[in-house]
Amino acid sequence: MSARPAPAPLLIACALGIEHLALRTGDRGVRREGPRRPGTEPDGFGAGGPVTVLRTGMGPKAAERSVVRVLADPVLADAAVLATGFCAGLAPGMHPGDLVVAEETRDPRGNVPCVGTELLVKELVRAVPGRTVHTGPLTGSDHVVRGPERSELLATGAIAVDMESAATLLSAVRVSERPVAAVRVVVDAPEHELVRIGTLRGGISAFRVLRSVLPAFFEWHRSLLLPRR
Repeated sequence: MSARPAPAPLLIACALGIEHLALRTGDRGVRREGPRRPGTEPDGFGAGGPVTVLRTGMGPKAAERSVVRVLADPVLADAAVLATGFCAGLAPGMHPGDLVVAEETRDPRGNVPCVGTELLVKELVRAVPGRTVHTGPLTGSDHVVRGPERSELLATGAIAVDMESAATLLSAVRVSERPVAAVRVVVDAPEHELVRIGTLRGGISAFRVLRSVLPAFFEWHRSLLLPRR
């Protein structure tokens, strides 16, 4: 009897310590790697195989550096990549704690289509019942977006913005072809900007949602059924 091929790993990338903490406390069975650790061999497992959670650091340049470095490791060379964390919603009516599933990520260097969007939406609805899930383009920025800039980005068709997802996915597919996706939790929205009263409550809401999303990510990974090369 021939041995079954080992499943391709999953790399989940987030930027901030608070995002890393949410994922860490959401599932204690997955190994997490911070930016100071030289190695990234996964020893945790989700529904589809080995899983590593990487904290890249903030901003597109940090995300690019971290992802390229990690994917150079043969253990993760064929990993599916999912970018996650918090984001700013662009569309009126968005609220802290809403979820954004990217159909594609965008930045000035190029657009990257995402895989398995419909499945992610279905699994997120199951994992975080009662939360609104938005789908559409997720755009990248090298700074925190405020005020009128929201409307300018919304006019391009984007529904949300963050600083790392586009760089993460673009870097991943430039290293080699692989499934990629991005799921973000809204922490800042047009009617709920971070500088306003209620920020703390909105941030806690977003944190709790991010703690709950890993089962959906694992099901997405399992559905890919990628054999190791």
